[in-house]
Amino acid sequence: MAFNLLRGLATLCGLLMVVMGLNFILDPAAAVAQLGMPLLPGDQGRSTQLGDLTAFFLSMGAMILLGTWTGNRTWLYAAVMLMGGTALFRTLAYALHGADFATQEIVVEVISSIILLLMASKLPAKPV
Repeated sequence: MAFNLLRGLATLCGLLMVVMGLNFILDPAAAVAQLGMPLLPGDQGRSTQLGDLTAFFLSMGAMILLGTWTGNRTWLYAAVMLMGGTALFRTLAYALHGADFATQEIVVEVISSIILLLMASKLPAKPV
């Protein structure tokens, strides 16, 4: 029962990341607004903003779904590095560079990382 709950929560995390990534393709202005950013002008900045964020969310979502569906915990660890790293670097942006402390986002990233780590701990080690 606990395993199925973890798997369901992890799958939900993965699906949400995929939806976020697709939103950068389908409605970029809304996607960046959801993250508290303006859509940058149509130059290199917009290309970087949309390219990097789309790749980040779609890749993380794919890693989470691959981990939960294949039972290969390596994918979940890779997603945790991205998600946990995001929480860490948001905190550093606050501490070192005067950014607002993104409490809600950091809490979601930490809780999601914990869910993924718990899910990974329930899976057997598989050779790469």
